[in-house]
Amino acid sequence: MLPPPRAVQLNEANAFLKEHPEVQYVDLLIADMNGVVRGKRIERGSLHKVYEKGINLPASLFALDINGITVESTGLGMDIGDSDRTCFPIPNTLSNEPWQKRPTAQLLMTMHERDGSPFFADPREVLRQVVSKFDELGLTICAAFELEFYLIDQENVNGRPQPPRSPISGKRPHSTQVYLIDDLDEYVDCLQDILEGAKEQGIPADAIVKESAPAQFEVNLHHVADPIKACDYAVLLKRLIKNIAYDHEMDSTFMAKPYPGQAGNGLHVHISLLDKNGNNIFATDNPLESDTLRHAIGGIQQTMAASMAFLCPNVNSYRRFGAQFYVPNAPCWGLDNRTVALRVPTDSPDAVRIEHRVAGADANPYLLLAGVLAGVHHGLTNKIEPDQPIEGNSYEQVEQSLPTNLRDALRELDDSEIMARYINPDYIDIFVACKESELAEFEHSISDLEYNWYLHTV
Repeated sequence: MLPPPRAVQLNEANAFLKEHPEVQYVDLLIADMNGVVRGKRIERGSLHKVYEKGINLPASLFALDINGITVESTGLGMDIGDSDRTCFPIPNTLSNEPWQKRPTAQLLMTMHERDGSPFFADPREVLRQVVSKFDELGLTICAAFELEFYLIDQENVNGRPQPPRSPISGKRPHSTQVYLIDDLDEYVDCLQDILEGAKEQGIPADAIVKESAPAQFEVNLHHVADPIKACDYAVLLKRLIKNIAYDHEMDSTFMAKPYPGQAGNGLHVHISLLDKNGNNIFATDNPLESDTLRHAIGGIQQTMAASMAFLCPNVNSYRRFGAQFYVPNAPCWGLDNRTVALRVPTDSPDAVRIEHRVAGADANPYLLLAGVLAGVHHGLTNKIEPDQPIEGNSYEQVEQSLPTNLRDALRELDDSEIMARYINPDYIDIFVACKESELAEFEHSISDLEYNWYLHTV
């Protein structure tokens, strides 16, 4: 897949610069393995050169751990001389950064080989390879994310986060109060700026709701018939939220479990499939009688354990699970049931879809969706029948069966023959190497709890 014709992209740049003569700088952005946005800042006058020739960034950008350090065991660092690849703009991602004091724009990029072909280790390309299998079936994927996050104080207490003081009452929230409108009012200026900033950047964020913990919120993205674009929106939305929060003298976190005893941050994704005429092939009055819906669910069930490392990619990810926090720990499904991993909303026959409820907000959206869609395609093409749907509380009926820690999840991914048919095995090797490196560093550290328990006791 070659980049779009330069003339088409130059027209985009010309139109934007003409409409925004105040813009002084442009941030060139690319999301790494962890979904962390990296890149370069250029002056306005250099934008045309970016569209014509791209920019160079090292291939090792996709071998960085969570601290931004190259994991040499991936083979993308010194083994290849830390060589560059070329990054080209992604069409229709040039927009303003509303939080900047000096007018600045942003442009999302994707990495390519020197011959123009996509670079295999770019998570966007990992997803594109899976999506191409649906193209062969004549199906279009429709996707939408729901992103949870916490607003937190810029000052930590002994290195730990705390809720921010309300700009209105001056108090710190401590109660759960899910869906409470008054809590939205407490942070209304920040939350409204998030929605307005999303609109300015073309991100289809249509609602914010109060979630299940102090200063925790969820932004709903509208569904789009382009799964890669849906992930672009999720990546850009996280960056927007972080910067708008900071503009309001607060921080934000998408850490899967920032507070013990409180709900974690999830990243739910809604998926439906459209045929060549734009009809939802899951649409039905009775979801239990839809072969395509059942087979898609069956495939996701069968591959969920193997994709767990993409859904929950960090050590902290696994602290989020628990019945009281509505985080499923088994690949069960049900109709309009929020205690299961795969929920099928039943509000409208035309809008029947699968809501995947396992991943944390710390997941890379491209890799998350690649893992889920691999399961969907596997189920459709092999006509995998799912388990019986769960009615009522799934936690009282289904035993935990998904990996409960990162090491087990990495083993499941590394050993999965099914996932290797969808995700380039060379990329799986790179992903596993990076995460095993992080895991080794974590396991060699000594926690405060260990000192409290053992220093003067044993």
